[in-house]
Amino acid sequence: MTKIKNESHFKELCDWCTGVEPKLENVIREFDYPPLWYRKPDFATLILTILEQQVSLASAKAAYNKLEDKIKNVTPESLLKLADEELRACYFSRQKIQYSRILANEIVSGKLNLDELNEMDEAAIRKILIKLKGIGNWTIDMYVLMSLHYSDIFPPGDLATIKAVYELELVAPEATKEEIVEYMKRFSPNRSVATYILWHFYIQKRKLVLE
Repeated sequence: MTKIKNESHFKELCDWCTGVEPKLENVIREFDYPPLWYRKPDFATLILTILEQQVSLASAKAAYNKLEDKIKNVTPESLLKLADEELRACYFSRQKIQYSRILANEIVSGKLNLDELNEMDEAAIRKILIKLKGIGNWTIDMYVLMSLHYSDIFPPGDLATIKAVYELELVAPEATKEEIVEYMKRFSPNRSVATYILWHFYIQKRKLVLE
């Protein structure tokens, strides 16, 4: 699977997507090109993404900031030194404490090497991460999309993306999630780029401020 190379390449791919769907061109005309969002492909990013599961970005970021204030450098080793009570004080739920510890232990034990993982293709990455309790397809989608910039990822489990598809009337109001997945295939091999445009629309429409 190919990757988004840089900012200028990203804008070229945005223009390609607007050629496929003119309604996306309206988004760029009104709000400009989306940012090429990026997160480091590391343990800290995976912890943040776990915290983002099923909650608002703001509350997940608050929990992550609490953790960062406590241990400064979010590494597997530093997280494992914390007691459950300390993680709960950082707004971690019981489940997310468990998921975070499983991930940290996999790395510390050497069973999971993120540097090696990051060099693999998307299918291989998914096959490895999906085996870890607490890491599902949405978490993997966010990682390969935002941290590794694979160009053909569409996250059907992402609520903001699905809402943007409906709000832009890209599909019928009664369309199912499966029909949205089918619709998004028209943007292949650049579904990630179309997703970025959808996120951009969702954020700008609501005037959300992201850190």
